[in-house]
Amino acid sequence: MASKTQTPQQQKLLAVLIDADNASAAIVEGLFEEIAKFGVASVKRIYGDWTQPNLGKWKQVLLDHSIQPIQQFAYTRGKNATDSALIIDAMDLLYTRRFDGFCLVSSDSDFTRLAARLREEGLTVYGFGEEKTPKPFVSACDKFIYTEILRADAVEAQPEPASSDEKSPPSTKGEQAGEPLKAPEKPKAQKVPVDFIAKVIEDIDDEDGWIQLGSLGSTISKLRPAFDARLYGFRKLSDLIKGHPKRFELQVRGSSATGGESLYVRNRKVGK
Repeated sequence: MASKTQTPQQQKLLAVLIDADNASAAIVEGLFEEIAKFGVASVKRIYGDWTQPNLGKWKQVLLDHSIQPIQQFAYTRGKNATDSALIIDAMDLLYTRRFDGFCLVSSDSDFTRLAARLREEGLTVYGFGEEKTPKPFVSACDKFIYTEILRADAVEAQPEPASSDEKSPPSTKGEQAGEPLKAPEKPKAQKVPVDFIAKVIEDIDDEDGWIQLGSLGSTISKLRPAFDARLYGFRKLSDLIKGHPKRFELQVRGSSATGGESLYVRNRKVGK
């Protein structure tokens, strides 16, 4: 079996497959900025029936981002041929053995089995969808990013974010051609799951209660693929930890081997 070709920087090669029927063109800038954090988008394809007016907004951004549109006619009313085309292409790309991971952009639970199958082959799967995305699809991905945080500016960080009793934004299905792209209003920050974070720290900390921040983030992502500090009004995990000084302690440690610094976190002891 031929080994996958790596870039000189050892970045992951990713295949980006977008379900145009279940994704909004308003996310495109943030989408590819986010994907660039994980690797190189060497394949960028988007699937839909481009004869339909509801995909008009996507047509405006395809050339700017070099996304290849794949035409799929709806042969039968009520049947989603787009899903089948995307799944078939994903399996074809999988068997080329050229990729390290896939980015599946959709809020449709029909891709749950595809995500699981790709992971069975040892590939990393990044999912992108709205907060309405069914949990089985979210859980089937290694990492899932809710696109609401890609569609608007970062939510202003606050020590104690607002309640999470917010409904997800309405579906973008049925957008009409010719309308200008608009950035939605900023999503309200959800309540930080401090008890969950504290439990994770307790489970994996050392004898003194400390855990490296990177290890904490990795463990949280494994348990909750959709966990993202931006959902709670913070730019990154370290900011979230700093924003809750009554619950967590953060410590900077220097590394004699690399000369760099590492962040460590632990639960704040009662009485401190």
